[in-house]
Amino acid sequence: MNLSAYFESELDEHLKVAAAVRETLAAPFADLTEKCVASIRNGGKILFFGNGGSASDAQHLATELTVRYITDRAAIAAIALTTDGSALTAAGNDLGFERLFSRQIEALGRPGDVAIGISTSGRSPNVIAGLKMAREKGLVAAGLSGETGGDMVGLADPLIRVPHRAAARIQEMHITIGQALCGAIEIQLGLVEG
Repeated sequence: MNLSAYFESELDEHLKVAAAVRETLAAPFADLTEKCVASIRNGGKILFFGNGGSASDAQHLATELTVRYITDRAAIAAIALTTDGSALTAAGNDLGFERLFSRQIEALGRPGDVAIGISTSGRSPNVIAGLKMAREKGLVAAGLSGETGGDMVGLADPLIRVPHRAAARIQEMHITIGQALCGAIEIQLGLVEG
């Protein structure tokens, strides 16, 4: 195996997907940013959730908002629904894995909050159930997915669909878009200079 060629190939594919994201996702990114900013300004919060690598992204992004992204500033209310081991294992054991996120949204979500489900396929049953609960409770149900959007289409609004089918490329774009979201929220709230 030519490792140098493989490395170059991975970077080339990454750059192609990044270019496609730049061309197609500015509008849903702006929509999601505006909804998050409106929620925070009205005393709401942002709830992030997903499975596997998307669970890690949820934790990463919630931390960027609650602690800091660009510079020291006032805290922004954000929670990753992937971190409470007791809640996750109790819900999984007592209610079923599919209700991990919906139960937490039922408990913690308030009208006007933003629930951001992250799923590369858009078909994770527990993410879909979480988004359905968010809509039922009057939250903004938003999502990050891959090219097709899966079952998130028509459920998550806004839905940021990375125009690719490979999980690795979708995940790379999810964290890039997510970090840009954190920066845009800080700037739009006037907490840092843009």
